[in-house]
Amino acid sequence: MAPWLAEQPKTIVVQPTTLCPMDCTYCYLLERHLKQEMTPQVATAIADGIAASWEPVEVVWHGGEPLAVGLERFVELLQPFEPLRLAGRVRHKVQTGGGRPITDAWCDVFERCEIGVGVSIDGPRELNHHRVDRGGRPMFDRTMAGIETLKRRGIPFTVLAVVSQNSTGQAVQVLDFMRELGTSWVGFNVEAKEGANSDGQTPSIDHARRFWRDTFEWCRRNTDVTVREVSNLFGFLGLTQEQRDADSRHDPIPTIAWNGDVVLLSPELLGVRSTTYDDFIAGNVLQDGLSTIVQRAAELLYVREFTAALATCKQTCEFFSFCQGAHAGDRFFEHGTFAATETDHCRNTVQAPVLALAELLHGKGSR
Repeated sequence: MAPWLAEQPKTIVVQPTTLCPMDCTYCYLLERHLKQEMTPQVATAIADGIAASWEPVEVVWHGGEPLAVGLERFVELLQPFEPLRLAGRVRHKVQTGGGRPITDAWCDVFERCEIGVGVSIDGPRELNHHRVDRGGRPMFDRTMAGIETLKRRGIPFTVLAVVSQNSTGQAVQVLDFMRELGTSWVGFNVEAKEGANSDGQTPSIDHARRFWRDTFEWCRRNTDVTVREVSNLFGFLGLTQEQRDADSRHDPIPTIAWNGDVVLLSPELLGVRSTTYDDFIAGNVLQDGLSTIVQRAAELLYVREFTAALATCKQTCEFFSFCQGAHAGDRFFEHGTFAATETDHCRNTVQAPVLALAELLHGKGSR
């Protein structure tokens, strides 16, 4: 795996259920209409794998609507991790789109198990129209109701928002809304052609540059909200070259499906079918230890292609020292192979913010 992949993951993504009551127009999940639920046996195998080999990791419950598994089952799934959590070796986070109501009972579990809560919402009502239920009805009011419950209970939350073509010119409006929500951290995912969203409308790099330029200007005026991408770029610029080289290996991001199957490098690959890449499955936690599955990553064709492509990126791309090759899955979704290099995703989420910041620093930010 060396020198491109870290042996110790920082993040593990766990899919408690494939089901999502929502039907967002840009969703990449192919199995979101199926009710397939993780069993406590699978959760125990994951926890055992962490206990056997790894230092503290963040366990992110995601990949469907995690609250759709139901409170009782979710608590069952958490139980095997409790000794690890109490020992400081596991930190939980749940990412919800509001597809199931956030109730006081859920808040009790969040507090008791110290679960970080992330909410998915794209901005004010008029910019949140991609987020709908299966009947095509807007989710905005239901998501806001969940946020109000979190605020009433004093539970902090982060926000993930998708930036679509129609919102690239609305960065200030979106960020003002996020600040009014009461969050202190926002991450932006520029819409990409991934999984079920193969026909999505990816913003152009020029539209993305406008969005990031407006975001940098907003952050300069407002310091009470951290924007992930702004923080990451400034953090990178503050590193010495030695520090950049020391932190350059990719997190393998083991993502565990409801049935124990594991994919690596990109959570978006979960449930995607490909005979060429054996459906991206690196192993199953019911059969092999989680660390063993990660250690043999180099045996997988898609991992070998990706790491070979990273060498090409390093030689040919002026942005490589910042992005270190960006996300693996988008290479496949855009080009059908992991051996590809540049993608729309890296243009919009890596190149565009760097270019936008350069424009501002050189006094070219005016329209």
